Amino acid sequence: MRVLLIGANGYLGRFVADRLLADPAVQLTALGRGDDADVRFDLATGSPGALTRFLDAVHPGVIVNCAGATRGGARELTRHNTVAVATVCEALRRSGCGARLVQIGCSSEYGPSQPGSSTAEDAVPRPGGPYGVSKLAATELVLGSGLDAVVLRVFSPAGPGTPAGSPLGRLAEAMRRAMQSGDGELKLGGLGAQRDFVDVRDVARAVHAASLSAAQGVINIGSGRAVRLRDAAAVLARVAGYGGALHELDGPPGPLRSPIGHPRLDPDHAAPSAYPYPDGCGSWQQADVRCARDRLGWRPRINLEESLADIWMEAACRI
Repeated sequence: MRVLLIGANGYLGRFVADRLLADPAVQLTALGRGDDADVRFDLATGSPGALTRFLDAVHPGVIVNCAGATRGGARELTRHNTVAVATVCEALRRSGCGARLVQIGCSSEYGPSQPGSSTAEDAVPRPGGPYGVSKLAATELVLGSGLDAVVLRVFSPAGPGTPAGSPLGRLAEAMRRAMQSGDGELKLGGLGAQRDFVDVRDVARAVHAASLSAAQGVINIGSGRAVRLRDAAAVLARVAGYGGALHELDGPPGPLRSPIGHPRLDPDHAAPSAYPYPDGCGSWQQADVRCARDRLGWRPRINLEESLADIWMEAACRI
């Protein structure tokens, strides 16, 4: 099976590449903007025609798109998350390769949900920010393309390589600094939010399974369990051997004291407003993962403590 992987150097893409390369039946080609890609191509600026000619030459059986932007203004997010996917879809429609498309979506497409609920694939998406909007637009392009395609809506990825700007990355960095300075007290804000964390290696397994399956539409990839950031911080402290006290800051969130933020009710929506959560997901998110089990034969294997241990191992190397 010849697989074209787009975005192999990103956080998810690196683990997807490792998983696919471990399959002896897979011939992997990496396409991206960096010099280390097998083929250099910028989806945000490149033409569908140029990509079509490449697809006709390489003739992949599967295209996995892990590329995209998580930060930036609305214009940048739209270019890298929506326009790029439009280019892929149009190139595939023009090409004679007939490749299957595995698009990586995200839980920000759903937006906020009611505390205690599990979000299934048929939930009405209400993204709470430009990132979620740009990813939802990409999903709609894929679903409306008529291609053999599946969108994996990944919830909050964790584990080795977790970006320093993510909530768990910021927790680990704050704890590293406290231990480095000998501070016996760690003050953190915004720990009341609850997220569904799924290990990045389990996400890679899901991508591999989706590549081999005939499943189409949207499939959630998560752990199926929401975890309060406060509890994740306690586990991280235990893993790190931090014996100091953890104090949660009260009051409105600020740029230096809130990994995610605090909820604010919006009377115009049934669910809590996303503001001021940067991921646009409100105070609660939990995936319903029965579809992944039934259609992909996939279940998460790595628990959050192991993911946090790997996050800490990387943070500790900076002490």
